[in-house]
Amino acid sequence: MNYLTPKEITLVTAEAGEKKATQKLLPMLVLAILAGAYIAFASVGATMATQDLPLYSVAKLVSGAVFTVGLMMVMIGGAELFTGNVLMVVGWLNGRYRGSLILRNWVVVYLGNLLGALIIVGLMHYSGLWKVNGAGFAMATVKAAYAKIQLSFTEAFVRGVMANWLVCLAVWMVYSAKDTVGRIWAAFFPIMLFVISGYEHSIANMYFIPAGIMAAKVAVPTSIAADIASLNWGTFLVNNLIPVTLGNLVGGAVLVGMTYYYIYLRQK
Repeated sequence: MNYLTPKEITLVTAEAGEKKATQKLLPMLVLAILAGAYIAFASVGATMATQDLPLYSVAKLVSGAVFTVGLMMVMIGGAELFTGNVLMVVGWLNGRYRGSLILRNWVVVYLGNLLGALIIVGLMHYSGLWKVNGAGFAMATVKAAYAKIQLSFTEAFVRGVMANWLVCLAVWMVYSAKDTVGRIWAAFFPIMLFVISGYEHSIANMYFIPAGIMAAKVAVPTSIAADIASLNWGTFLVNNLIPVTLGNLVGGAVLVGMTYYYIYLRQK
């Protein structure tokens, strides 16, 4: 077969986690910065492609199709993405490495992802691209960011759970493929589904909301002009990033990693 069985995927995931857990600090950080940048690039493309599409459902479909490139670059190009790395719980439960090594990886990769995303935000700000389409790109960016900080804690958390359930399934399916084409298609459909459905991904939001804060210096949609002060670094952290990150942990670690470990690797 040119693909792995679910039990074989579980073993591969445990082995991949062991490599991640024992990786040296500087390469880990650099690869995390790259992953944050790759997801941010995909976010830029998704916004640019949909900024003035008239039908909401069509815009979501196009956005989902474009955004999938982010995970493809991470998984095929090689990078460290926090939301995928929550699957390291499989190797830990399998006794391959200590829990402290998981926490070390998660902290370094999370911060690296944030730095990578913010680098792209900075480059976008000085690129002049906010002004594209009569500043329509800036307004679309601000509108998307504003919508994300309006979520309640529960809404952001639950959407984070569902997002990383699908993202980690995408990573899981990529592990099953034995060729590049298979890896591309394995990443494409679950990621497209999560974007179309409107779920929340912490690393993508490390671009979307800071980008909205910066783009607001260029143009703001009239519908939210009176409330734009609420779009700031504090609401980015409290209203979105914290609950979405917690949801991402549950969705990936529990609903994918621990579940498949229990089914295929746990010794009864």
